[in-house]
Amino acid sequence: MDTESIQNLFTQAGGTFCVPGNFIARKLQKVKAFVFDWDGVFNDGSKHNHQGSGFSEPDAMGTNMLRFSYWLKTQELPLTAIITGEENEAAHYLAQREHFNSLYFKASNKIKSFEHLLATHQLKASEVAFVYDDVLDLAVAAKCGVRINAHRASNPMFTEYLKENSLADYMTSQPGGKQAVREACELMISLMGNYGEAIAHRTNFSDTYKSYLSQRQQVEMQLWTGIS
Repeated sequence: MDTESIQNLFTQAGGTFCVPGNFIARKLQKVKAFVFDWDGVFNDGSKHNHQGSGFSEPDAMGTNMLRFSYWLKTQELPLTAIITGEENEAAHYLAQREHFNSLYFKASNKIKSFEHLLATHQLKASEVAFVYDDVLDLAVAAKCGVRINAHRASNPMFTEYLKENSLADYMTSQPGGKQAVREACELMISLMGNYGEAIAHRTNFSDTYKSYLSQRQQVEMQLWTGIS
């Protein structure tokens, strides 16, 4: 499927392209890392008696297929991280189970955690794709190469602010808690040009997928707390 067809498909599903899809595709060619916020992205941000917010398996599968898609193109694993302002048991479980590279807790000033991530892994901000939802994420979004906003209908002024200040490349049709992460991952896989190939390998649990999975399972997640 060509880029125009992909853009039409996601637009028809309710997503918003703040820049053309082919521009996002070009920027994705430079990306080496996928970074996610947690609250409001993997979930709707609700809290229950001080318990952390959870996640959905469709979103988790999306992150795995995104990493596999990148691996198919480069034969290398992308860096994958979560940066969140809270300390969340579910985020720790997902990052550890899926063998993400890094998890940042208590990131009240997220740009400090982001800069630590870049320095630790010798990355440029332009080499990062960032999926986020709210005000606390904007300092990071302003620097990243690809910015995907988990959109909410409840903040029309914030939506306009993102557009006016060029802080988002794409806004999801679904909010956090309704598989916004899966939508973001599917878009990026599609724009990287190997969606069907990635699905076929995973469906058949091919030797190629097994090789990727073996490498992924060797990644040891690093936990960082209160970087300032």
